[in-house]
Amino acid sequence: MKTNRRDLLKSGGFALLGSGLLKRMDRVAGMQASPEPDAGVQAQSTVNIMSLTEFCKERAKGPSQSKLLGPTPGEEGPPQPATYDRLPLEWNKRQVKIFKDRLAERGVECFLLRDPLNVIYMTGYWHTTTERPQATFMNKNDADPWYLYPAIDRNLVKGWWYGDGAMYFDYKHSEGGFPEEGKLTEGKTVDLFKFMLEGIKKHGVQGKKIGFDGDFSVGEMVIAKQIFPGFQFVNIGDVALDMRIMKTPEELALCRRAYTYFDRAHAYARDYMLTYGRGTTDYEVGAATTLWIMDTLLSELDLANNASHHGVGSDIGVQVRVGPMTAYPHPNQPIFHKIDRGLAFQIEGDSYIGGHGGENYRAGIIADSGGNFDPHMVKLWEVSKHTCDMQVEMQKEGATCSSIAYAIHKYQIDQGCADYIYHRPAHGEGSEGHQPPYMALGDTTVLKRGMCFSEEPGLYDPEHGCGFNWSDHVVTGLKSGYRMSRVPYSKDWCFLKI
Repeated sequence: MKTNRRDLLKSGGFALLGSGLLKRMDRVAGMQASPEPDAGVQAQSTVNIMSLTEFCKERAKGPSQSKLLGPTPGEEGPPQPATYDRLPLEWNKRQVKIFKDRLAERGVECFLLRDPLNVIYMTGYWHTTTERPQATFMNKNDADPWYLYPAIDRNLVKGWWYGDGAMYFDYKHSEGGFPEEGKLTEGKTVDLFKFMLEGIKKHGVQGKKIGFDGDFSVGEMVIAKQIFPGFQFVNIGDVALDMRIMKTPEELALCRRAYTYFDRAHAYARDYMLTYGRGTTDYEVGAATTLWIMDTLLSELDLANNASHHGVGSDIGVQVRVGPMTAYPHPNQPIFHKIDRGLAFQIEGDSYIGGHGGENYRAGIIADSGGNFDPHMVKLWEVSKHTCDMQVEMQKEGATCSSIAYAIHKYQIDQGCADYIYHRPAHGEGSEGHQPPYMALGDTTVLKRGMCFSEEPGLYDPEHGCGFNWSDHVVTGLKSGYRMSRVPYSKDWCFLKI
């Protein structure tokens, strides 16, 4: 029996939003332009991605989509959106070769990765992280990875880039217990770390140094030395992290693709607020927008009838905050407030395709019944918005994270906003969300072209129930940074009258 979207909504949690939700969603959706594909672009999936110029031009039918920004003038700007849903295996093989070459400079001829972020980055093997350990190992001369993996994922791991491996049934694993093979044992708990190293030894190890991405515990080191006497164990986690921090052109293009959907989501949420404003809640706007944009995204991904390894790492979540909750960077209260006049608001969330994307927040003010905007809110909005622009301008190769943070905080203080500062201006942006380095006073990392950051020099005033936080995906350039999002930072976009 096929369940359609309306049946799902009527029977699920969206029912609490009221019977008028579907009509409201359909009306707002009808305002959104559906760009015609560019015949000159050959997409590798079911979606046709047009040039950035055409993509923006074709949005003219939607009230808010027509306001989205076009290409950024100048030498650097966001790349054309990728036409693929995930990085191809050839990309992973190339990165692994680079990784091996860098390890060879340290005299390391094999590596063991246990951090899921590193496993996914290097091999492209997307998997769910639980208490079940997974790892990958490769020698310098190995053509394919060796894995430690649980039986629950045996089809996934063997369906991608697989050479060999050691499988255990589940956590905790009983020695010889493989129910899927009709073999049952009880209570003979296996040390999976030892099990992994014994499997690697059986596979064969090149050289006398084993690189690993993290610290072994004291107990693990004892076991490692027993199984590999005379070997050195070298932490090469910094090499893997450095590679993940420096984004390749393919990663940036995939990130830009994620933002084409995120931009449309912002336009949808803005139109929803303008259309129904005082008749709804911030929760409803966020939930409706998420449902609409996810339906759009998933219908355009190459899912191959839900085949494994298709559509991996793709998700968009949108929330809207209105009123007092905007005054808290990380609120602990539920998002549920009536949209009304004279309040601050924030449209926020994350968007990823193939694990690449990031944050996109816009902060704004709703006019009072007289059509005026609160002067105190306007002041905080203007100062925080200006510091966003400062970050983009200063985020160039050779600058330091601390110098940018210092300049932004100094401007905030000089404008009389010291009491409203609650956190650093930005964090590094990666597939895990927060990633080193950090635009913080204590981080002296020198920026390199291709490093990516959020954009969050927010200001918050709990006493007056308002706050303004922003974010984007700012890429470090040679002369300045550039943003991935095309959502405006203007008063025309962010100041609403309902």
